[in-house]
Amino acid sequence: MKLSVCVPTYNHEQYIGQMLEGAFMQQTSFDFEIVIGDDASTDATPDIISAYSAKRPGLIRAFLHSENQGPKEPREFAGRNNVLQLLKACRGEYVAMCEGDDYWTDPLKLQKQVDFLDQNRDFAVCHHNMEVIYEDGSPSHFFNTPDQKAVSTIEDLLEDKWFMATASWVYRNYFLTEDFAEWHAKAAAGDWAIMFQLAARGKIGYLNEVMGVYRKHSAGLSNVHAHTNLKFLQNRRQMFVNVGNWLDGRYDATLSKTLQRYDELLTSLEKIGSSN
Repeated sequence: MKLSVCVPTYNHEQYIGQMLEGAFMQQTSFDFEIVIGDDASTDATPDIISAYSAKRPGLIRAFLHSENQGPKEPREFAGRNNVLQLLKACRGEYVAMCEGDDYWTDPLKLQKQVDFLDQNRDFAVCHHNMEVIYEDGSPSHFFNTPDQKAVSTIEDLLEDKWFMATASWVYRNYFLTEDFAEWHAKAAAGDWAIMFQLAARGKIGYLNEVMGVYRKHSAGLSNVHAHTNLKFLQNRRQMFVNVGNWLDGRYDATLSKTLQRYDELLTSLEKIGSSN
């Protein structure tokens, strides 16, 4: 199997059909599978997935959980277990991520990214630009700025820079044969945890094309993963420490600057908290 489309979903009845249509329209020279994990949605999401599976037998492998996979606490980790199980279920040489509320707009997206990775063996990840749209009607914008680098490395991530919409990733599926790093399960920012492990094995390539839509809405985890959330910031700082140790101290000069910024941010937040 050349590629797995990995789709974590929860209460996405309004969106999951559009996500699946964006995957179905992909024009590829290779076979791919769609691996969906529904985390015990309380709406019609599982029924919609089942209906699509019936229409396209053999294309979709659906894990429709009857119980939420958790963990329930802390809330910053919501959905984690569903995603980790799903990543391990992907059988493709490559994995394309797309959460159930995002969708792709370019029918050649997967072909372009697989071609890039096939031709550039020293790259672990390929991403592209996305349009960001808001449920509350705020103006849409592009995820990446015009000066986004064509080639990024783990060093950029260690500088605490995030420049990849999750639904734009295609990566080499190292997790087919390798376990997640021990520190991964302790990191609230699951996207970061995955990307650190990928970027430790190869470069990150960027295609300067808008090939999908990323939705921001009130139910999204990005509202919990905020820089005003003290617990989340403490966890994020610890993740950088753990990654630095995992990388045997090779990037300590870069990391020390990142950790210093977190210390300053945490100190100011703690002062605000103690004065309230």
